[in-house]
Amino acid sequence: FNVGVRERPQCSACFILKVEDTMESILEWYETEGWIFKGGSGSGLNLSALRSSKEPLSRGGFSSGPVSFMKGADGVANSIRSGGTTRRAAKMVVLNVDHPDIKDFIYCKKNIEEMTKILEASGIKASIEGELFNPYTLLPYQNANNSVRVTDEFMRAVEGDEMWDLKAVNSGNTIERVKARDVMHWISDAAWHSADPGMQYDTIINDWHTCPNTGRINASNPCSEYMHIDNSACNLASINLLKFLNADGYFDVDSYKKAVDTMIMAQDILVDNSSYPTDKIARNAKDYRQLGLGYSNLGSLLMTLGLPYDSDEGRSFAACVTSVLGGEAYVMSSRLAQIKGPFAGYEMNKEPMLRVLSKHLDAARDVLKNIDGNNFDIQESLRLNTISVWEEARNIGREYGVRNSQATVLAPTGTISFLMDCDTTGIEPELALIKYKKLVGGGTIKLVNNQVPNALRKLGYSEDIIQGIIQYIFQNETIEGASGLDEKHLPVFDCSFKATNGQRSIHYTGHLRMMGVAQPFISGAISKTANLPESATVEEVWDAYMLSWKLGLKAVALYRDGSKTVQPLNVSNTDNKLVEKVNGYTRVKLPDERPSITHKFSVANYEGYLTVGMYPETHKPGETFITIAKEGSTISGLFNSMATLISIALQSGVPLKTLIRKFKDARFEPSGFTSNPDIPVAKSVVDYIFRYLGHKFLNDNEKEEIFGSPHVEESLSSQGETPRVENSPVTSLIPEQETHSEAPLCAECGSLTFRAGSCFTCPNCFATTGVCN
Repeated sequence: FNVGVRERPQCSACFILKVEDTMESILEWYETEGWIFKGGSGSGLNLSALRSSKEPLSRGGFSSGPVSFMKGADGVANSIRSGGTTRRAAKMVVLNVDHPDIKDFIYCKKNIEEMTKILEASGIKASIEGELFNPYTLLPYQNANNSVRVTDEFMRAVEGDEMWDLKAVNSGNTIERVKARDVMHWISDAAWHSADPGMQYDTIINDWHTCPNTGRINASNPCSEYMHIDNSACNLASINLLKFLNADGYFDVDSYKKAVDTMIMAQDILVDNSSYPTDKIARNAKDYRQLGLGYSNLGSLLMTLGLPYDSDEGRSFAACVTSVLGGEAYVMSSRLAQIKGPFAGYEMNKEPMLRVLSKHLDAARDVLKNIDGNNFDIQESLRLNTISVWEEARNIGREYGVRNSQATVLAPTGTISFLMDCDTTGIEPELALIKYKKLVGGGTIKLVNNQVPNALRKLGYSEDIIQGIIQYIFQNETIEGASGLDEKHLPVFDCSFKATNGQRSIHYTGHLRMMGVAQPFISGAISKTANLPESATVEEVWDAYMLSWKLGLKAVALYRDGSKTVQPLNVSNTDNKLVEKVNGYTRVKLPDERPSITHKFSVANYEGYLTVGMYPETHKPGETFITIAKEGSTISGLFNSMATLISIALQSGVPLKTLIRKFKDARFEPSGFTSNPDIPVAKSVVDYIFRYLGHKFLNDNEKEEIFGSPHVEESLSSQGETPRVENSPVTSLIPEQETHSEAPLCAECGSLTFRAGSCFTCPNCFATTGVCN
């Protein structure tokens, strides 16, 4: 690691901070977040300790309020590239639902999103790339995820249509009374418009808290999966579930458990070998040793097994996999405690720690009852380990304690999933079988799901039918309507968003119910966005938040397709062109429909065809196809390869004149006379192709630069006229006399020679014939 002045790297990805109602604490918050972002990590905190804008200051006037101070923190995040990369900082801000400024908090991002749309309509382009004059960097509140912290009391007040008190921070007195349903409508309306705020369910969170005697859980990290005490840290890791699925469809539980053991041990080692942004965080990190092991590729695993994501059997399988992850993580944590001792705060929190382990075990027993009651086809080893790992975790925990106060979370795993070659992230289903992802550094990349063939094989389809279905997906960007596909299998391939040419998608309740079966086996929470179609209503957003609470989720975020001016992941390429940009490499592909020309040529009686595809806007060449021999021959393969390389080079920004300069005058057989009067002689087919491209697509200045003025093309007339090469260093070497008709072509480059004494000399390459008359 290149850690500069630090002796150890900042290994934790997630931090929870604390701010108090003083200017010193607020400024310390800004500074701490700055150091966290510089190290490439993210942070979150609850702002409810800050007095509202409706409360007086001791020296007169009123407080600015938390929403105002959020602007300063947003500026810090906006000015720092996370870890020095192109991605901006990640942060979370939370506000309790009884805070007097709750409405301003709820609507702050929605109002800015409206401003962004107005700016874009005026011609200012919005993007996620972070340009200096991009609305998403000019306007506030864009660098944080916002969440409202609600209690069971509030949710019951919404159900009962009761009044809700907004209370002063310092005195606790009621400042304003509003209808609970009005607050819920604000939340739902803002989320419908701008995807913020999410919701965090405070009562549920603290009921599963392992260390309540140390302090309550007030906030989370930026993605809501890490939830623990203030001024704490968590290092994350994820396992690719699909790696444990054998070719015969058997999930290797033993290897999975060993992987969990290895990762927990490695993550615990990191705790003491990491640096931390403040002494408070360092102390809590080492005293409570919070870990965040999770998984990725669940959606692909279920698809490969032929199980619909939104099905009872699919959810039961997911619950088993998650239960084994959580239980085995605590088993390994207790084994470490047997050797190294439990975390420092264990004795203070022994009773609630063991109580939570028992709650996990009870949830595992409920899963097994559901599986057996419905006769789901879950392999026996996975089914039995669902309970046995928690029984072992509770028993060994009682004897030796637990090394880590928290062991597992389900993180979004976006970047990690790409590095692990996962088709789906975290607990998510596939977004679409074919999708387009906008990259932070600019450009778009087309992503195609790799598990569809395996799923079809699992469902019993022949290879011929599978290949036909795959081809259909590529052409139509949906599996719906594919020939040979049984309609009863369509749910297996349902995705978050409806395909461009399809009708099916996973209902938002399918997302939430999957989270509901996994949550009881996770120490922290689940970072997952429940996707809603563009046509979803505010009422459906309301219903989704209510259902999340009833399912026992700790947190949830919703995203209605198209609710943001820009979004990083799409199921269609609306730009009608594909731009790929990876590590500074940019390639601009041609649209599906593009103008082109086809040119027939012959070189020394060898005929061929050159097709050039062009960008519609500029009519500049962007791809080539060369046909000069029968398909399948060696020379055909070579020219196909060359045409592809030319296309990639042109699409990647290599100037055409650079290619022409490099490849013109290439000398090999076949060579000789051509059927093109502008290029009467070619030294090879390659020489001809690039000279033709130069004639066709270079402007006059570029032609002069490459070929001279007039360009160096030996024009043969019927009179055998001497070629003139004006402004060329070889011009003076050509005698001011008529060339003899018997002058041969140069054996080296194919140019017309001229007599020099008793020999013939080439004005292009200066070779001589060495033949005397």
